[in-house]
Amino acid sequence: MIWNEAKECMSRDEMSNLQSARLRKLVDYVYHNVEFYRKKMQAIDLMPGDIKGIEDIVKLPFTTKDDLRDNYPFGLFAVPNSEIVRIHASSGTTGKATVVGYTRRDLDIWAECVARCLTMAGVSKDDVIQVAYGYGLFTGGLGAHDGAQKIGATVVPMSTGNSKKLTTMMVDFGATAIACTPSYLLHISEVLENEGLLDQIKLKAAVCGAEPWTEKMRQEIETKLNIKAYDIYGLSEVMGPGVACDCDFHKGLHVCEDHFYPEILNSATLTRVPDGETGELAFTTLTKEGIPLIRYRTKDLTSIDYSTCECGRTSARISRFKGRVDDMLIIRGVNVFPSQIEAALIDVEEVTPHYMMIVDRVNNLDTLEVQLEVAPKYYTDEIRAIEALTKKIAHIIQQAIGINAKVKLVEPQTLVRSQGKAVHVVDNRKLY
Repeated sequence: MIWNEAKECMSRDEMSNLQSARLRKLVDYVYHNVEFYRKKMQAIDLMPGDIKGIEDIVKLPFTTKDDLRDNYPFGLFAVPNSEIVRIHASSGTTGKATVVGYTRRDLDIWAECVARCLTMAGVSKDDVIQVAYGYGLFTGGLGAHDGAQKIGATVVPMSTGNSKKLTTMMVDFGATAIACTPSYLLHISEVLENEGLLDQIKLKAAVCGAEPWTEKMRQEIETKLNIKAYDIYGLSEVMGPGVACDCDFHKGLHVCEDHFYPEILNSATLTRVPDGETGELAFTTLTKEGIPLIRYRTKDLTSIDYSTCECGRTSARISRFKGRVDDMLIIRGVNVFPSQIEAALIDVEEVTPHYMMIVDRVNNLDTLEVQLEVAPKYYTDEIRAIEALTKKIAHIIQQAIGINAKVKLVEPQTLVRSQGKAVHVVDNRKLY
C-alpha cells in the first residue's frame, strides 16, 4: 500500500531522526542558495552548523506571505529558472500574487503526497476520478490530477465552470470519485437531484478542500450522495493540496510530516502552544527544491495530536481548522470568526450549511446580519414558524459569538454557489 511505503507508520523517534536529517540539509541548502534566508540568518548570527536537530528549528526565522510578495516574482527561488519546470501563483486579490516554482523532483514528491491522501479516501487504480478544482495557476487542479495519476486512477480533468456537463459525464463515465471544493460538491448534488440523476451515479468518495467546511457539511454531502467525504489540506506556498488529509475515522488530518514539519504557535508571542491547544499553524518544507520555506506562517488556526490514529497511522494530525488569523472580524470590539457561526449551527437541521455574513456600519455602530438558507423540508410561508426559527437561531448565534446578530432566513438554493472557494463574508465597512 502507498501509505505504508510512505513512512506514515514510523515511530516518533524514527520520524524525528528523519526530520532532523532533512532540516540540517535544508538549512545548509537555503543558506547557500537563497539570499533572503542567508541575510536573515546572518542578522541573528546563526550558521547552518548551529542546527543539530529538529528541536533547533526554534532558532530559525519565520517566513510570511509578505516575504514572498516582497521578493516577487522569483526572489525566494533556490534554483535557477532552468531547473523550474512549473510555476503556480495565487490570485493576488488581496495584494501582489505569491509565486511558487517546482523542480521535477518537487512535482514527484507533490504527486506522492496527493497519492497518499487519495489512498486514505479509498481511491485506487480501479477508480475514475473527476478533478473539479480549477486548473491553471491555482494548485488544486493539477495537484489532484498528478496525484490521481500517481496511483493509476483514470482522471477526468473537468475543472469548473459547467456543472451540467460535469454531472452528465459523472453518469456517462461512471465516475467513482471526485476532487473539488465542498461547497461546489453540494451544488453538484443539487444539480444531480434536479436532473433526476442521483440514482444513476457510481460515486463512492469525495476528496474536498481549498476552503474550510464543517462536520455538518460533510454529513450533508455524504447523505445526499451516499458517499464518503474526506478533507484534504494544502496551500500553494507550501506545496498545494496533499500536505494533509483525514482518514476514515475523521479525527484530524494526517500530515505528510516527512516532507512538511508542522508547528502550532501563539500568534502574538510566536512561541509554541501545548499539544491539543489551538494556535497558528506554521510549516517548514523539509524536501522542497524550487522554493523551500522555513517556518512559514499559514495563518490557519488549528491544534495538533501526535498520538497513533485508530487507522494505524502514526503521523501527526491537525484538527479541523477553527478559522484563520486574517479571517477574524472585530465587531463591536468582539473577535468573530466565520467558523464560529458554522460550528454553532451544526446541529440545527432546519437550515443548510449555506450562509452569508453581512457586516456593516450604521450610525457609527457595527451591525451583523447572518443570512441562512432554510432546509427544503422545513421551508414554509407560515409567519409564526419563520419567526420562531429566526428567534431560535439568533439565540444560538448570540451564545456562540457573544453579540447579537440579525438573522435573515431565505428560500432554499437562494444564496450564490461558488465553483471555487466559497465566500461567506461581505464586510461593507471596508467601503467607508
